[in-house]
Formats: sequence, structure tokens, C-alpha cells
Amino acid sequence: MNIGNKLKELRLSNDLTLQELASRSELTKGFLSQVERNLTSPSISTLEDILEALGTNLAEFFQNDKEEQIVFHTQDFFVDEKENYKIEWIIPNAQKNEMEPILLTLHPSKKSRIMESHSGEEFGYVLRGNIVLIRNNKRYRLKAGETFYINGKSSHYLENIGNHDAKILWVTTPPMF
Repeated sequence: MNIGNKLKELRLSNDLTLQELASRSELTKGFLSQVERNLTSPSISTLEDILEALGTNLAEFFQNDKEEQIVFHTQDFFVDEKENYKIEWIIPNAQKNEMEPILLTLHPSKKSRIMESHSGEEFGYVLRGNIVLIRNNKRYRLKAGETFYINGKSSHYLENIGNHDAKILWVTTPPMF
């Protein structure tokens, strides 16, 4: 963390000059200038005085307020092309989340990878095409606009039974892809 730069940003956001901050914190303008330019480092107690004059405290100052990304664009997607299918991770680094949505493009007469038994659940929405969900040697036919929702207790996979690419929005919890 660049303490000097963060202090300067905080001072400017409070519409204070160096002289005004110096008066409020009972420090010299020259010292504060050196701190803001990272030419010197304040002691913890001096930093507390500066922060108090800026209307905050150590805990708030060092809190990491990195804004989480909630909107993702196509350039954020990661694509993995295989012989039978293409996977698009539509939420980057979703493996750290509770669920993982992907877009699966399944080529004609091809199968997805086998999803081994797991403790989570899965949801699929067929965006385009005709597929079969194979689970416990049972076949479930789905077409565009239809969905599936299953627990992961049994291994399963999808098969494209159409003549064109099928596209499926597939969400797993926990992340499996």
C-alpha cells in the first residue's frame, strides 16, 4: 500500500490544504509533505493523529475496499475449445465462488465430459439445439427453452443429438469445470 499517496488522496477528498492538515494534526507542513511523497514514514501514533485530523482511523484507512466486479463483458470470458465442445467461463475466476456458470457449445453428435459424482447441484438451460442428459443409464431429452436441475450424486453427461451446435447455460455448485 502506498501510504503517502493514500493520505494525499484522503486529504484532497476532504478539501484540505497541507497547511490546514498540519494545523489540525499539530504537525508541520514540511513533514506532511514528505509523508505524502513517501520520503519519510510516520510512526503509528503520528499516523493516528493524521488520520484523526482527516476524520478516519487506522482500521478504516487500512481496510481493503477493492470493489468487486459484478458485471462481466465478453472480453472477460475465458474460452477452452475441445474436439467435442467449447466451454466459455462467463464469470472469471468463478472457482472461488459458490457456483460456476458456463456456456457449453456441444458440437453435433458429440458428448460433454462426464461429470463425476459430487455433493453439489447443477442447473442447465438449453439455449439452442436438442440434447440428451444421460444419468444412471437413463436418457432425458431436452430442446431449446427447456431446463434440467439435478443433484450431483450420480455421474452424468450431455449429448448433442441434433445436426447443429447445441448451446447450454450450465451452472454447478460447487464449481466443477
